[in-house]
Amino acid sequence: MHPIIFFSKMDFSQSNLFGYIEDLQELTIIERPVRRSLKTPEEIERLTVDEELSDIERAVYLLSSGQDIQGTSVVANLPVLMRQNPAETLRRVLPKIREVLHVAGVEMQLTAAVSFLTVLQEESVSIHTYSHSFLHIILQNLEHRDAGVSNAWLETLLAVIEALPKETIRHEILNPLVSKAQLSQTLQSRLVSCKIMGKLANKFEAHIIKREILPLVKSLCQDVEYEVRTCMCRQLEHIAQGIGTELTKTVVLPELVELARDEGSSVRLAAFETLVNLLDMFDAGIFTPEQHLRFLEFYKKLSTLGLQQENGHNDNQLELQTLEQEKKYISVRKNCAYNFPAMIVFVDPKNFHLELYSIFFCLCHDPEVPVRYTMAISFYEVAKLLNSGVYTIHKELVTLLQDESLEVLDALVGHLPEILELMTNGGENSGSESKLLSIPDLIPALTTAEQRAATSLKWRTHEKLLQKYACLPHIISSDQIYYRFLHRMLTIILTNNVLPVQKAAARTLCVYLRYNRKQEQRHEVIQKLIEQLGQGKSYWNRLRFLDTCEFIMELFSKSFFCKYFFLPVLELTHDPVANVRMKLCYLLPKVKSTLKIPTDKHLLQQLELCIRKLLCQEKDKDVLTIVKRTVLELDRMEISVDVFQKRFYENDLLDQEKERQEHLLLEMEQLEKEKQQNEGRSTNVNDKMFEKKRRDSKTSSVLTKSITLSVPGSSSGTSAGKEDKKSKLVRSQSFSTQALHPKYSNIDKCPNKSSATGYTSSVSGVGKSCMLSFSDDSFRTHSTGNSGNAAFLSSSSSRNLFNSADQKNNGNKESQSRKMSMPPGKSPPTLSATLTLNTCKGKIQHGLAEYTAPSAGQRMERIPSENTPWLITAGLQCHCAFDTNGLR
Repeated sequence: MHPIIFFSKMDFSQSNLFGYIEDLQELTIIERPVRRSLKTPEEIERLTVDEELSDIERAVYLLSSGQDIQGTSVVANLPVLMRQNPAETLRRVLPKIREVLHVAGVEMQLTAAVSFLTVLQEESVSIHTYSHSFLHIILQNLEHRDAGVSNAWLETLLAVIEALPKETIRHEILNPLVSKAQLSQTLQSRLVSCKIMGKLANKFEAHIIKREILPLVKSLCQDVEYEVRTCMCRQLEHIAQGIGTELTKTVVLPELVELARDEGSSVRLAAFETLVNLLDMFDAGIFTPEQHLRFLEFYKKLSTLGLQQENGHNDNQLELQTLEQEKKYISVRKNCAYNFPAMIVFVDPKNFHLELYSIFFCLCHDPEVPVRYTMAISFYEVAKLLNSGVYTIHKELVTLLQDESLEVLDALVGHLPEILELMTNGGENSGSESKLLSIPDLIPALTTAEQRAATSLKWRTHEKLLQKYACLPHIISSDQIYYRFLHRMLTIILTNNVLPVQKAAARTLCVYLRYNRKQEQRHEVIQKLIEQLGQGKSYWNRLRFLDTCEFIMELFSKSFFCKYFFLPVLELTHDPVANVRMKLCYLLPKVKSTLKIPTDKHLLQQLELCIRKLLCQEKDKDVLTIVKRTVLELDRMEISVDVFQKRFYENDLLDQEKERQEHLLLEMEQLEKEKQQNEGRSTNVNDKMFEKKRRDSKTSSVLTKSITLSVPGSSSGTSAGKEDKKSKLVRSQSFSTQALHPKYSNIDKCPNKSSATGYTSSVSGVGKSCMLSFSDDSFRTHSTGNSGNAAFLSSSSSRNLFNSADQKNNGNKESQSRKMSMPPGKSPPTLSATLTLNTCKGKIQHGLAEYTAPSAGQRMERIPSENTPWLITAGLQCHCAFDTNGLR
């Protein structure tokens, strides 16, 4: 069975359809009486003015018989009339304005107040003329029944007081003020009097203020209306600045103390704010120690208001407070948090830990978010004030970083780099202990904060946090960043779905890579970027790879980008997704700007080849359009060359600085590796030497007996050799002290300080002095690996060396053949560097020696291969330092 559907009787014929449309048009187009003009003919006749009238006559006519809107227009045009014809305006127009203002409405009154102030500011007339013509009109309208009009005229009067002379102020304003401030006057009159007295305090001397103004001030501070007391309390700050410190202590402060106990909350608030504003004008002696302590205790009480009662019981044990009271308590604690930096100045940062730290702790752990939010905003100011004592608030920083409210974290992140720098550096005068203590808790707090921001829906806070984390290379070590933060940034790029967050993570990752100090880690990150982003399966990751390459071009040198990322970027010209190819085309001009000719000529050819393929093979119309536009832009670009050019000078300097810093990181890494190797090697060498000395000490007596048994008469020969060695040693030492130049006096330090004996031989007539310093231990260590060379372990070796020097001095032909041949016209070299055995041996075996010529600086000089054995024999085996004026 099929359901039966009933249709209402409807006729959809063409005639009926058009009939419905006509009915709808009749309903939509309703005839209404439309007024063809805004004014009736009679009204137009009344508004018509004779065109032959001058501006002054037209203004007088409109003020006399025109409508209100015309009179308002004349009043608004008053500054123009004053500039064009001031005399006629003052004589004819201004009296008419005075008459009209008595019965004028609010709009004309407000316009007149503004016009009078404009005339004063433009200085269309002298101040004497202005006070004579305009001042009385201003004073007459001060007490207008409308509060807005009264305030407008009051603002004009206060501006006029600044320019009026003292005598005019005294006669025209101050004298009438005495009667206007009486209790019998209206509330509006007394409020106006309060504000005028605050302005007059800076115009007269202290004794005049004390005699004529202060009695009125005291009277108004005790007025029956709380509005008057509040208004007068806010003017006490200006009065205190006019009468000076001493009168303020004796007159103003007692009034403030009394007003601080007033029954009206607005009066108490005004008194407190005024007292805080007055702190800057006093020295530390304004408060006695008792008053200082009382004020501090009062602030502490306000900072915990609503959290606990005076008797120490919690609020839970008392009756429940009303919602309004709780809101007020939260507002009070929030204001205390806002003013906390000022309280540090009040108590002196040196006393922070004793007097304010407990309050700081309570405010940072306050149960209400607005209070903690305010503390997070002011945390940087507190850290700056504490300076070297900033380590005392490290735990509170960790607490706010781990706060459950992301609003608090967002407020703290604003100045996070500056805060972390202060924390890790410990201020200006702190040692390194605070740095070491702060880092272990700081890093987990930073990672926790990032993870909480990542899991929330507030991606802007997460983006902001990642941007600020780029400061970490200046705060913590490279390894800590690598293991705790760098891989996290890569994960965010790969998994996060918010584009600004991904870009922030990509830039921060590039900063981490920029300051990473281990080449192995850098290569690993670069490889992951290329494989997981540039060659990723998702086109979204490949797009982020191009964003990352932009950041790399910004942060790294051109050579770095060309070395690691140039070719991977060009590979994306074959990407199957049009959006990737399109983004690459936009990036190609920046990619080309990283090339240098002729060094990167092959990369330029690769770039041109990729562009040709895009032009020939691209099928997407949008991409092809961008390719053609990019080709034109690339053709207009000029490629920088290796040498500096004027048009690229600044960019080349910046790039050179980046490249220098990158090389510096590599050198620092190499130095650290060498240092670690040397430390390990020295430890092994010291252990071996200690063991060898221990064995030698045990066998010394056995060796002596065997020598005497195997060699008859050796004792006499040995004693004679010892005497000969001692005499030569004394002669060589005395001669070397006289012959050596003073600048070479520190060159004979032996590397092994345990048991070293210096042997110095000098040869006269040749222009050479050779100083050999060695030790027995060094001989044993190094001579074993050189079996083909002569060993200098006995005194005969030293005699052979001296004999060879004597033969050279006598002109022996055999020794002459061993002389170093110098190019003609070149000054003989001076080898002044103290070279260790391993470095000297390596250089000389390759035919190189390091020396300093008198005029050429330090350089490497080629040494003929036939001289290499002599140098190894004469110098390296002895672990010596050469000091010659020419190698023969």
